[in-house]
Amino acid sequence: MLRAPVGGLFRHVIDLAAAQAALGHQVGLIADSSTGGDAAARAFRAIAPHLALGVERFPMRREPHLADFAGILRVYRHALRLRPDVLHGHGSKGGLFARANGFLPGLGDVVRAYTPHGGSFHHQPGHALHMFVERLVAAQTDILFFESDYIANEVSKGVGPTRALTRVAKNGLRPDELAPAPLDACAAEFLYVGELSSHKGVDTLIDALAIIHGAGAQKPNLVIVGSGRELDRLAAMVERYDLNRHVTFHGVLPAREAFALGRVVVAPSRAESLPYIVLETLAAEKPLIATDVGGVGEIFGPLRDRLIPRDRADILARAMVEAMTRPLEQLQAESLALKTHVAQHFSVDAMVRDVLAGYREALARKRAAKPR
Repeated sequence: MLRAPVGGLFRHVIDLAAAQAALGHQVGLIADSSTGGDAAARAFRAIAPHLALGVERFPMRREPHLADFAGILRVYRHALRLRPDVLHGHGSKGGLFARANGFLPGLGDVVRAYTPHGGSFHHQPGHALHMFVERLVAAQTDILFFESDYIANEVSKGVGPTRALTRVAKNGLRPDELAPAPLDACAAEFLYVGELSSHKGVDTLIDALAIIHGAGAQKPNLVIVGSGRELDRLAAMVERYDLNRHVTFHGVLPAREAFALGRVVVAPSRAESLPYIVLETLAAEKPLIATDVGGVGEIFGPLRDRLIPRDRADILARAMVEAMTRPLEQLQAESLALKTHVAQHFSVDAMVRDVLAGYREALARKRAAKPR
């Protein structure tokens, strides 16, 4: 269960559901119907034939809203009809809908699982209200899954002690993704792939590009792939810096298609949990400049010192210039080392195995506690 069928959270849920269904489990999905567009619709059509419990979609608000009560009741009625063993909510809204029905009668045997994917815990506007809701429904949580050690710590700080089991099940990639991505002959020097929202820091990237151009020696190009609420503001920044001939905006593309458009990927985020785009970039052996936020350091492992501070356009500009001037052999060696680390520590198989083991443990615990 999730709200917006976009981005890394959606990928995580789709990978998890597909793998669980392939192992013979009866799986269903519940998601927002007002976001995701054609890409989400295609993904749901592709996976629906494999889901014994089907796909249910209805409108869900991003922020807390009175309409959430209707959503909770809708999920409750759906669960009463299907009688699942586990209700697993992803993200703050999915987590609310999966757990709040625990206050209602008739579903006492259901294990309620929750995977926070960062959003509510990134200290953005409305953080206090989100934490109040998180603490309110924490009593109905049987098991918490974390996609990174970082978010496990943030949840512990924000929610406090709970009775829930806790397990880390890190985002993972499929074996076929661990392959170099082709590069277009006319590729730009730099590439951003992801949501165009404030916590992704794309404005810092544009500031850094302006610094490089202002120095006069080099005039690199940037391709921005993605969509989101910040698009108009970012386009206005490009216009103000007179970078229109050097910055190209694309809509949403699959990551491996986008990788053909730029030589060095930049992930200038202000907040993350364990971003898929970082995993995908390193798996494709693409050079990457990234900020030291959230769980990104867990992905970089022994090369964590290559990460840079967030919100520092000057440092980002220097890193970009260095990436253009470093010998190709050095870039390739670093990319290969990072790919090897990702292959060893971040796989879909491990993610699914850890989640299923958590389900089994939570079910056994719940059944043992049931009065005889």
